Amino acid sequence: MTIDKNELYQSLSDSVVNMEEDEAVSLSKQAVENGFDAYEAIESGLSDGMDRAGKLFEEEEYFIPELLMCSDSMYAGLHILEPHIKIEERKVKHKVVIGVIEGDTHDIGKNLVKTMLNAAGFEIFDLGRDVPPKVFIEKAEEVGADVIALSTLMTTTMPGMESVIKLLNDNGLRNKYKVIIGGGPISQGYANKIGADGYSVNAADAVRLLRRLLAEAA
Repeated sequence: MTIDKNELYQSLSDSVVNMEEDEAVSLSKQAVENGFDAYEAIESGLSDGMDRAGKLFEEEEYFIPELLMCSDSMYAGLHILEPHIKIEERKVKHKVVIGVIEGDTHDIGKNLVKTMLNAAGFEIFDLGRDVPPKVFIEKAEEVGADVIALSTLMTTTMPGMESVIKLLNDNGLRNKYKVIIGGGPISQGYANKIGADGYSVNAADAVRLLRRLLAEAA
């Protein structure tokens, strides 16, 4: 029986929204068995489902326990699909320092972005979560990064993103790095306000954003 790719991706997205971990695993295995592109399955299935769950959280239809159960389903599918992602080979890999800003321990979105950027051929340095502003800069200087990527799910920690940019400016380093931000409460308006180079609405968009920013800088 022929499996429709788009229907499978929709079901994969639904399995995340509906917190069906076993279903997410089963559908991810089907995607692999049918030779579907793993990156596409993550983007159109798992990532899409997590975006939908995030919107339900914003609308207060879902709360933290539901969001965590959705993320469990997403990670279960990711565990199946991630080994099958075709990594883009590049002679020169752009380096990205990524992390969740200090005060926030929510790293679901950050982990998805890391997966997508890694698949797209970027070299990733993941600082984890609850990261002080100065640590982003210290790591970027240490590894010779091109990009600093900041994430948060909480409005109370958003000022930490501005602190990173202020520290870069204060130390004469702002022009060395592209700074991108993302997360539930973040908007393009906020990115403009604090002087970030860009904002991405989801993990796949982060890849497109960085490719565009780095191409413009080349």
